[in-house]
Amino acid sequence: MNLKALISLSFLSVFAFAQAQNNTSYWQQHVDYKMNIDMDVDNYTYTGDQELVYTNNSPDTLSQVFYHLYFNAFQPGSEMDVRSLNIKDPDGRVKDRISKLKPDEIGFIKVDKLTQNGSALTYTVAGTVLEVNLASPIAPGESTTFNMNFNGQVPVQIRRSGRNNAEGVALSMTQWYPKLAEYDFEGWHADPYIAREFHGVWGDFDVKITIDSKYTIGGTGNLQNPEIGHGYGEPGQKAIKPVKGKYTWHFVAPNVHDFAWAADPNYIHDKLTAEDGTVLHFFYKDDKEIIENWKKLQPKTADLLAYYNEHVGPYPYDQYSVIQGGDGGMEYAMCTLITGGRNLGSLIGVTAHEFAHTWFQFLMATNEQKHEWMDEGFTSYISDEAMNVVMDEKKPNPQAGNYNSYFRLATSGFEQPQTTYADRYSLNAAYGASAYSKGAVFMAQLGYIIGKENLDKTIKNYYKNWHFKHPTPNDFKREAEAVSGMQLDWYLVDWTQTTNTIDYAIKNVEEVNGKTEVTLERKGLMPMPIDFYVNATDNVNEAYYIPLRMMRADKSNPFPDMKRTQLEDWPWALPTYTFTIDKPLSEIKAMTIDAQQLMADIDRSNNTWTKQ
Repeated sequence: MNLKALISLSFLSVFAFAQAQNNTSYWQQHVDYKMNIDMDVDNYTYTGDQELVYTNNSPDTLSQVFYHLYFNAFQPGSEMDVRSLNIKDPDGRVKDRISKLKPDEIGFIKVDKLTQNGSALTYTVAGTVLEVNLASPIAPGESTTFNMNFNGQVPVQIRRSGRNNAEGVALSMTQWYPKLAEYDFEGWHADPYIAREFHGVWGDFDVKITIDSKYTIGGTGNLQNPEIGHGYGEPGQKAIKPVKGKYTWHFVAPNVHDFAWAADPNYIHDKLTAEDGTVLHFFYKDDKEIIENWKKLQPKTADLLAYYNEHVGPYPYDQYSVIQGGDGGMEYAMCTLITGGRNLGSLIGVTAHEFAHTWFQFLMATNEQKHEWMDEGFTSYISDEAMNVVMDEKKPNPQAGNYNSYFRLATSGFEQPQTTYADRYSLNAAYGASAYSKGAVFMAQLGYIIGKENLDKTIKNYYKNWHFKHPTPNDFKREAEAVSGMQLDWYLVDWTQTTNTIDYAIKNVEEVNGKTEVTLERKGLMPMPIDFYVNATDNVNEAYYIPLRMMRADKSNPFPDMKRTQLEDWPWALPTYTFTIDKPLSEIKAMTIDAQQLMADIDRSNNTWTKQ
């Protein structure tokens, strides 16, 4: 058994253990899909049959289920359409485009027949959600089988999914099938598809796609019949012949929570085996303007994989595909769809971000509607760190851009708490800055609070304990507390559930009895521990650490070679804090709060005192 197989087996064992925890505090549902799809590439319609085995691992008896019918969003009058028409800053890719779709350009998924264990079911289509009344309730620990026949139409490419995108990719098949909604400790998550992202049930997918033989497919899963060719088969392997001008592609994806694919008759398909054995696939248009960059992207993708394996945790699947398609960059199980007509830096950058989503979403599957900042923010953090290494950017703080974006948000008057439902932000810009930038700063600033070494350990432990599960913000916080020994509820609450800001200042400096007395002021509502640095006239630096009392623990010295004095705790309710430096003011050149600028202080102009 090879290393990848051993890794996958160990991960699946952890998952199986999680599934057996019905009598403990954590449980999650399980679903297995078998689908057969027949695609008509001339009119962009398809038919499908789906067998879905659903296991109820919850302590609750379920009398109904819900499916997502995502393609229904691409119709005039849909919630996605109306929201785009009414929000002040509509997504430039959407705007009013849905409202103008003609009948042969819209998207839809129509259910023709649905049974449970052979009994016909009644159901209602409510926009992008199918509401289903069960023939028989599903008791805790029981499994049931749903069989469905459905048909769909692929919309003109507008957002993520669709046909004939701006770069000429024929089919970007994401959110394309009837997908069972998630049920967890909070209940059903039958969210309409308005703008944001997703939440899915873990399970195994067995998918057969019949399509015109000229088309090459890339996407989720491992191809079971590589003799189809198109770059999958081994050299010299005899290719199968198409039937009635079509091939049937058979993919199997173990333990994922979504399935996506893309297809085009003009794809180049390259493969690269990474150091850990993962086969990296690259699908891109045969366009001389982009080929060179896509060739250069491939070894960098292998470098990114190695970085994420080391700094988060080992990639458990056999393959990963980078596919030209969609409308920008979007992550899916075992693959990503990105636009490909980019300069090399942008191409590597978007791949770095979407590939990182494999760890912070497709292996640790947060609810992206409720905790979008964990998905986008954690991904932004780790991909920026990776780019700094893989591209040798030499940035002293790879997160500086995220801090600056957060500062603009925090002072804009439009900030909403990160607990805001992803579709409920008043502005798209506010959502973006909150989810991506403020989410990344949450992680980087946690390193300031608990120490970078503890942050790195926390990320690895988080992955070790929560891959193949659905972690919440509290689960991540508890991992950080376990590693650091600190109490961190204050940090999670203030940063994510309020719009409180951090603002500390050097209020007063004076000499008293031959020593220097410093008074600091907390001007913002959000508390923080303070790293304070003194630069003496002899250019010797010295640090002072002021713990935050409610942390109930202290971090180690971030600069072990620098003398550091630990002072008394600063209770949050006290607006000022005074301490003494054991040298006269004449011997001090400058003093600074947080010289590394890892604390998201919204006004750094008052963080430094310099001798006049």
